[in-house]
Amino acid sequence: MKFEETGISNKEVEFSEAEHVLSEAGFVHAGQWDYERVTFDYKFDDLVNDDVYYLRLQAYAVKGDIPSPSCVIKFLDPILGKHYYPHGVEYSGEDFPKHIVEKSNKKLEQVTSLLK
Repeated sequence: MKFEETGISNKEVEFSEAEHVLSEAGFVHAGQWDYERVTFDYKFDDLVNDDVYYLRLQAYAVKGDIPSPSCVIKFLDPILGKHYYPHGVEYSGEDFPKHIVEKSNKKLEQVTSLLK
């Protein structure tokens, strides 16, 4: 599921600021990067349905190389996916529970306000 018009898409920030803000909001960087792309994930454990979901923020370098603190990254649309063990995460063609979508929207509002 793609989240559009969140205020995050196309936002450009220094990598060090993004790393700090997203860590503060509970997102994990976990070494998911190369010199041009980076991913930050927020994990939702759905105790009602015993499922796991990930809210993912992806970005790419527009100036410099990741993980240089002064590198400038540009965010893509946030996406929500459901984890299927052992295959991985599916981002499209899923029916996401309303409470997970609402929590994702609140988390994205938090990130948007922290990145201002």
